Amino acid sequence: MEFLCYHRDRPGSLPLREELQEEHWSYMDGYAKQLIARGPTFAADGETPTGSVHIVDVPDAATARAFAFDEPVHQAGGYRDVLVRRWQNLLGRTMWDFPGGLTGGNRYLVLGLGSGPAADTEVTPDRDDLIVYGPLLSDDGSAWLGTAVLIEAPDADAARAVLTADRYAAVEVHDWECGGRR
Repeated sequence: MEFLCYHRDRPGSLPLREELQEEHWSYMDGYAKQLIARGPTFAADGETPTGSVHIVDVPDAATARAFAFDEPVHQAGGYRDVLVRRWQNLLGRTMWDFPGGLTGGNRYLVLGLGSGPAADTEVTPDRDDLIVYGPLLSDDGSAWLGTAVLIEAPDADAARAVLTADRYAAVEVHDWECGGRR
């Protein structure tokens, strides 16, 4: 089962993140074969970290929560909250398989949060700007709760346009870059 985990930074947590970077990476190394995507998000200035996204394939919701809440920066109090949602990989690939590579271009995490009838569940094959794409679901997969996308786009507005705006209670767009060891 695939899950999206989005850790949102606590204000002023950058020194703690820097201090625990190696511990964080070592923790993630233990999940290397299960990661679909990972990386930090940033404020509009492109430099101030605001969070960390991980999409991971694990056996069940309990394992996904353990993955998210046992993460070293979270354990040290560096995050203000954590979003954990089941996710479905509609592209069937990881960020490492993205034809555009791991660097270059403007990249974004787009989170559309909603409820009710599912939206944006089809992906056209000509979307070579999509890094990963899929619906956010309830733990048992029966309810649609939104959509999460990693995308390469000219700007935040173009990234936001990947979702049908009126189908979501909220749409968040975060500057994002591929994470992990280089």
